[in-house]
Amino acid sequence: MRFNRVLLSGTLLVVALVLQVSVLARLQLPGAVPDLMLLVVLGLAFVYGHVAGALIGFAAGLLADFAPPADHAAGRYALVLCVIGYLAGLAKPEKGRLKSATGPMAMVVVAAVLSTLLYAGVGALVGDTAARHVGLIPLLATAVLYDLLLAPFTVPGIMWLARRAENDPLADDPGTGTDVASGWLASGTGLRIGEQRSGLRLKAARNRAARAGRIKGVKRL
Repeated sequence: MRFNRVLLSGTLLVVALVLQVSVLARLQLPGAVPDLMLLVVLGLAFVYGHVAGALIGFAAGLLADFAPPADHAAGRYALVLCVIGYLAGLAKPEKGRLKSATGPMAMVVVAAVLSTLLYAGVGALVGDTAARHVGLIPLLATAVLYDLLLAPFTVPGIMWLARRAENDPLADDPGTGTDVASGWLASGTGLRIGEQRSGLRLKAARNRAARAGRIKGVKRL
């Protein structure tokens, strides 16, 4: 991924993790916790595609796995968000722009359900039975509800930031591999310098002609 993608994705994931741990997890809502990290991964994957979505999801999951007060096996949530990011990237809208809210909201529902099931399934494989005590159905229902309520305030803004980063004039031209801004500045500067040189030459020629005319006039006198 390009540097602007890495910088934006890292910043958004860190901010989302801080809000997730310090605010959302302390609300003590019934059932699941609103998953801001999941929504960040979805928003970025909708713009960057499935490969970048999988990488961003894996990185987001690792952050969540190691952030206190995580009490589950490391890599568990990384696997879940990696799968979610890949699938969301496959549903990337044309040019990363939303034409309707129906598709993304449906993807939020699918991601909330699938992430909860995957997390519970991987937990069952490693001996974590917490989901059994809470109840899988209430977890699924509350996860979908909270993520749907939070999605309109997060996903569109994240996609807008991602598109802004993609349209950065300092980004590389994918067709030539050269820096668009550098090439534009170089061509523009070269034209201006050429015009200035031509103007200076023309002005110098006029000055020489004027001086020659004055000298000839003196000689004729």
